[in-house]
Amino acid sequence: MKLTEIDYGRARPIDGYGPGFFRIGGEAMPAPLLVTADAVRDWSGYDDPAPLLALAGQIDVLFLGTGPDITPIPAGLRRALDEAGIGVEPMASPTACRTYNVLLSEGRRVAVALLPV
Repeated sequence: MKLTEIDYGRARPIDGYGPGFFRIGGEAMPAPLLVTADAVRDWSGYDDPAPLLALAGQIDVLFLGTGPDITPIPAGLRRALDEAGIGVEPMASPTACRTYNVLLSEGRRVAVALLPV
């Protein structure tokens, strides 16, 4: 079996997570947060759509980590994201981290908004 090391370029992958934090590029950061290929930003959760909407035109898909389990996105937030042309995929936060890393390694235009586990 041949193993190939993943190259994220300058982007920082999500290395891990725990109660109330995510580790991005080796640095533990408190949740919730918003991660893109070039930045990690504070995010206050569902009641804070502005940082998510600011990504319009910059990403192809937003993964929304809904915490330890998958839960529906509030209708108003989903509507705002749809109107801004941002595709959103809700999933449990651990799954969102893994999916983000895979697409990031492929050079895709992705972001992930994460609620704590």
